[in-house]
Parts: sequence; structure tokens; C-alpha cells
Amino acid sequence: MFDVVVARSTRRLATLVLVFGMSLACAGMATAQEAKPAAVAPVSYYRQVRPVLQRHCSGCHQPAKAGGKLVLTTFEALQKGGENGAGIVAGKPDESTLVEFISGDKPQMPLKAEPLKKVQVELITRWIAEGAKDDTPAALQDNITAEHPPIYTNPPVITALAYSPDNTLLAVSGFREILVHKADGSGLVKRLVGRSQRIESLEFSPDGKILAAVGGTPSLFGEVQFWNTADWTEKSANFASDVLFGGWFSDDSKLFACGAADNGIRLIKVEDLTLLRKMDPHSDWVLGTGFSVDGKHLVTVSRDMAMKLSIVENGQFVDNITSITPGALKGGLMALRRHPKNDEFMTGGSDGEPKLYKMIRTQARQIGDDFNRIRGYAPLPGRIFTLDFNGDGSKFVVGASASTTGSVRIYSTEDAKLLFELPGHTRAIFAVDFRPDGAQVATGGFDGNVRLFDANTGTLVKQFIPVEITPVVAGQK
Repeated sequence: MFDVVVARSTRRLATLVLVFGMSLACAGMATAQEAKPAAVAPVSYYRQVRPVLQRHCSGCHQPAKAGGKLVLTTFEALQKGGENGAGIVAGKPDESTLVEFISGDKPQMPLKAEPLKKVQVELITRWIAEGAKDDTPAALQDNITAEHPPIYTNPPVITALAYSPDNTLLAVSGFREILVHKADGSGLVKRLVGRSQRIESLEFSPDGKILAAVGGTPSLFGEVQFWNTADWTEKSANFASDVLFGGWFSDDSKLFACGAADNGIRLIKVEDLTLLRKMDPHSDWVLGTGFSVDGKHLVTVSRDMAMKLSIVENGQFVDNITSITPGALKGGLMALRRHPKNDEFMTGGSDGEPKLYKMIRTQARQIGDDFNRIRGYAPLPGRIFTLDFNGDGSKFVVGASASTTGSVRIYSTEDAKLLFELPGHTRAIFAVDFRPDGAQVATGGFDGNVRLFDANTGTLVKQFIPVEITPVVAGQK
């Protein structure tokens, strides 16, 4: 019996020694593997370099605005370079002008903007050193230019509309472009192709000299485009790393404001398209902006459910125009327009109710009050995305969406009377505009149709798709 116990103990000990030895061996192998440096994947042009150039550089280096004769919107143009030589020399970052201009203690580019981060410069430098290969998937090559505008197989969703101050033109948003039509819908005047995939806002300057487009490409850049209406040449610049919204000119056409998905407001000098200041009174996306009559104040609305007042000269936040009572507001505000004659602002959003507010509070705020509110109007079904006044402010048009349906109404401003429910809107509505002479209203939305209505009778005058549709041939890829 004793011999059996000893034998068993010996076997157990041998097993333990074997297991311990194997553990040491595995630990040694693991240590050796850890000591061996992991392979570093090559830098991807499409996934890593291209987004940096899009966000920070291509606003000034694109076909419509080739600063230094350099275009950075395609790999081929980047290789070609500009007036200072080749943009990139594969395998030789020290001979590549791109690296030269973005490097150093005081880099020359981006112009009048924050320098690229050190990690971004190192990324681009390493990509060039590795051979500067273009790994853009063939199916994702961007070939859209002014010479090769977008081709549509379906009508584009219309997100913005704007009449010119002289009542002759109607600008309509498309994919990567603006379609400028005659105001009566009788024909296309011009296709303005830019970089932004989404156009969120269109506005003509009060003097009629500029058509402004605000938008961008989600998660890449937010862009403002200024198109000279005399010859349709473009100036543009990036002002954010995500999409911009709600562009608006001051009455003297000297300043321009827009909101952003980073919760900020951009105040821009129209003359040279430069950023005067960034303002941050909101806690969520800023979707609408509007100047006071004298241009000294800026009113903004946001998904944070508030309409706020700020001073243009210094960016100082002044007041919440809407109520600050918890629970008083019923969701985000998405649309804003100032009365053409005075400092009253119409807004709408998630609760579907248009509301008119005066800009300046004239009595001390009390918790629970909504003192600046002048009046409310009969709610529309769903959410309000867009609204606009006629030329003298006596009427306004508002568009809303509820699930898969849409509605458009014209109200009397002073007595809150519903004048017309405009017919034919069975899908979501994202854009409406009153022609400055007050005689016509344009609407657009998910179905891609522009509808023109007689504003005095509410009847449909014309309906058209703003782009040419190219049918898809069966079996075509």
C-alpha cells in the first residue's frame, strides 16, 4: 500500500514538473514574441490622407478655386502639383512641396487657419515615403466636375430653395451642385458644381450679387460657397469638419452667418470670405441664423430647443429669446426667419407650431414666462423644417414633415389666419421660399419635385423636376 501511494505521488510530482516546465517555455516564447516589433500597416491614401486634405486644404485648392494653381481634390491633381512644383514625389517627402508647405514651426499652409496636427503631418510624410500609392477603390473614384456634372437616375432630394431679389431666378439644391432655374420654371439657366455633397441652405445676398450655398460632406468638412451672379464664378472655404446649416446675409450684404454640426456659429466677412469669429452659445447643432435689421445682433436656433441672442461685434451671448422653463419647449428648433421690416423672428421645429418672437426682452425674466413670444399659429402635422416670409412680412409659408407625408401652409402673420393648405405634397418637405414680390411660393422635398404656387390663390402653377433624369438600362452596371 505504501508503495502504491509513493508511486502515485511520484507521478503527480512528475506531472507538475512537466506542466511547470511547459509554462516556462510558453512564457519564454510569449516574451520573445512580445519583443518582436509588430508590423506597421502602410498608410492609406483613401482612408487616412484624403480626409485630412478634404477637411483642411481642398477648400482653397479645388477646380473652382485653385490657389497656387494647385488642386487637391483628386490624387492625379495632387501628383501634378501647382506653380511651386510637384505636389508629391513618391518615396521622397523632402522633395514634395505638399510636405514643405505643411511642415515647420510656422507652416505656410493651411492659409489663415490652424496648422495641421503633428500626427497628421507625420502621416502624410510617411505615406509619401512609402511610395505615395493611391488605394482609392475604383467604384468610389470621384469624377464629378463642372465639365462632367452629376448624372441623375432619380430626382435628388431637395433640401434648399432661394429666389433672387429681382424675382427672375430660383436656385435649387442638387447633389454636389446648385441648379439655377428661371423663376417661372420655364428653363435651366446654370449648373453650379461644387465640392459639397450636401447643400443645406441657399441664400441670395440682398444686393443680388452673390448666391451663397452652405453645406459640406458629413464628417469631413463644412463649406460656404459664394457664387458671383454676374459670371457664376465661385469663392469657397471650409469652416468646420462637419456640415454647416442655415446661412444668412446681413441686410447690407457685408456679413454672413451660418450654424454648424459642432454646435458653433460662424460669422464671416463677405468681401474676402474670411472668418471673423466663431460663437458657441448653443449645446447642440445650430440650424438657423438671422441678423437684426441694423446688423448689430445675431439670432440663432438649435436642436437644443433654444433661440438665442448674441452681439455681432464681439460674439457675446445676451439672452435666451425663448423660455428657459424646464419642459416648456417641446423639441429642437430647425427653422428661422426674420420679419423683413422689423426685429421679429419666426421659428419652428419638433412640435410643428410656428411661433413669432420679438428679439429684445423689455422686462425682467421670470421663471415660467415666455415673454418675448408674440403669437403662435395652428400647428402642422410633424416637424417644421423650413419657413419664409413674403416681401412685406404680411404672410409666411411653412413646410413640415410627418413620417412619410408632408404639408405646406401659408398664414397671415398679423391675425394668425391660415390662408392656404398647398396641395400635392405627399412626401417630406424640406424647403420653401416666398418670391420677393410675394406673388409666388416654391416648395421642394423628398420626392425631388419643385412646385410653384400662386401665393394669392394657393393654386399650383407649375411642377417640375429640376434635373435631367437618365433612365437606367436593364442589365446596365
